[in-house]
Amino acid sequence: ALLTQRKLAEYLVERGAHFLFTAKDNQPTLSADIRLHFAERGEADFREPPSLQHGRIESRAIWTSTALNAYLDFPQVGQVFAIERHTIEKKTGKVSIETVYGVTDHTP
Repeated sequence: ALLTQRKLAEYLVERGAHFLFTAKDNQPTLSADIRLHFAERGEADFREPPSLQHGRIESRAIWTSTALNAYLDFPQVGQVFAIERHTIEKKTGKVSIETVYGVTDHTP
């Protein structure tokens, strides 16, 4: 999957398009590097206010960084990101927190 995304990233940028990929466990080095970078995050770059959708209260926050651009073995990196989603099920009160990590060619 990593080779496919690498080729796709090059293909898109060569044609003037952009990419945004999530870094998953099928790309262990990329995923680990980004996770480690965001292990101790400060204040979020942007925080979405809570909203009620589909019986859930959801909020999101994003952290971005260009610090890994020269380090990562991935083409055309503009920045990496971490998005944290907080969800509360209205009926049950169940709370879930999910964080996804990724890479894009977009620059800040």
